[in-house]
Amino acid sequence: MTAPAIHLLRLLKWGRILARHGALTGIERNPNTPPALRRLCRVARIGARVPKVPAYADAFQAIGPAAIKLGQTLATRPDLVGDVAAHDLLRLQDALPPVPYSVICEAMKASFGKPLESLFLDIDETPIGAASIAQVHRATTTDGRRVAIKVIRPGVETEFVRAIETYEWAAAQIEQMGGELARLRPRLTIDQFKRWTLRELDLRREAASASELKNNMQAQPDFMVPEIDWQRTTGKVMTLEWIDGIKLSDKQALLAAGHDLSALSQTLVKAFLRQAIAEGFFHADMHQGNLFALADGRIAAIDFGIMGRIDRRARVWLAEILYGLITGNYTRVAEIHFEAGYVPAHHNMAEFATALRAVGEPVRGVATKDMSVGMMLDSLFNITREFDMQTQPHLLLLQKTMVMVEGVATSLDPDVNLWDVGAPFIGEWIRTELGPEAALADRLMLDLKTFARLPDLIRNIELRYPAPGGAPPAPPLRDIQIVRVGGGWRYVLVAAAGLALGAGAMFAIG
Repeated sequence: MTAPAIHLLRLLKWGRILARHGALTGIERNPNTPPALRRLCRVARIGARVPKVPAYADAFQAIGPAAIKLGQTLATRPDLVGDVAAHDLLRLQDALPPVPYSVICEAMKASFGKPLESLFLDIDETPIGAASIAQVHRATTTDGRRVAIKVIRPGVETEFVRAIETYEWAAAQIEQMGGELARLRPRLTIDQFKRWTLRELDLRREAASASELKNNMQAQPDFMVPEIDWQRTTGKVMTLEWIDGIKLSDKQALLAAGHDLSALSQTLVKAFLRQAIAEGFFHADMHQGNLFALADGRIAAIDFGIMGRIDRRARVWLAEILYGLITGNYTRVAEIHFEAGYVPAHHNMAEFATALRAVGEPVRGVATKDMSVGMMLDSLFNITREFDMQTQPHLLLLQKTMVMVEGVATSLDPDVNLWDVGAPFIGEWIRTELGPEAALADRLMLDLKTFARLPDLIRNIELRYPAPGGAPPAPPLRDIQIVRVGGGWRYVLVAAAGLALGAGAMFAIG
């Protein structure tokens, strides 16, 4: 276990880098920051030249690969780091200088346990992308298929394990300070970050996520997920179908290729809603660099390291909340929050509905280009504080992804309206899931499961109450009183006395 002094040294080193980029200013000025944490920030910036405009993304980039990933996680928590910091962290580019191909080649050989020539005809030595955890090379398999090979950078696991230990330690210290920080649950944020990172460090997990998403999206043929080559995939290497398309970030190339940008925008929004609402499993890193337009008008996604999952009960609540905001039914949205336990029961539901109306009305029927997502999120987080709502990490991840999707959709079509595109889909899903047919189907399934348990129930009853003529049940053991005498020396005296009485009885019998 790492000593607290080591954690403090690491935090001081990282704090100095954050201070030089002005990234500690917001923490110092926040009235909810505990005095002890505010003092630590002041110590970290002693002698540092602090810029007027903080550069949060640059600071995390300068610290290193693990910090880059942490920054991407914190971008989902504007309630924890503030709207300005969260928005700036969204521009974190997960890009580093590539590892030499000779090192990558040896890593692939060790992972596959066989010569690369038996798997690939050729591998392009120049990577097409290099990130903090892995880098990607283009290749051709021995059966002639074009593929992309994603390889974990050697030694990256050790660096991430050290950093995560310190993040966990720091989050625990901060949460113990109580107040607003305890409500925001920073330890849960780091735990989520840890799970994401461990998934990304095991490429079989990422491959499984891609495969699951591909199966889930069969009903959305205009959204494509590449096929995984499982015979050429290990924990350190993942091989998947090559995507030949244009990045959604390259608007000029999309126009030159004749793509309908409005159609692409709507396809993206609908695909995201199907993932989040209908399937409960969504790609949580849908930025422009991970999305491609194919020649036939479909959208393809890559990089499945960060995925979100929501159970059916939460999805029903979420769909009703979104539909209520779209249609202006704030009373129902408030009821759902109380039913789900998101808002403590001691608060007034009518007051909460009014607070929701103040958030929802300004964005209803407004084109995305005219909507301030930052102001809307700020209003939502003010509500969470006012009504003592505990942080829900899965909803925050979903919210961050929704903002990201909205940003990409807006860049393609400034007039797209997320609410208008989503309302028909969400409304239909609610009717399907909550209508009378769905209620009847749920009841039938519940009854069938109950009937299926009857044989085991009968067998358990027979074991407890056997038929007449069988072996009688074992008599219950008598209760034995436990006597506690006191200190240890008294136990010795009691034991000695017991031995003496036993010896005396034996002598008397003899």
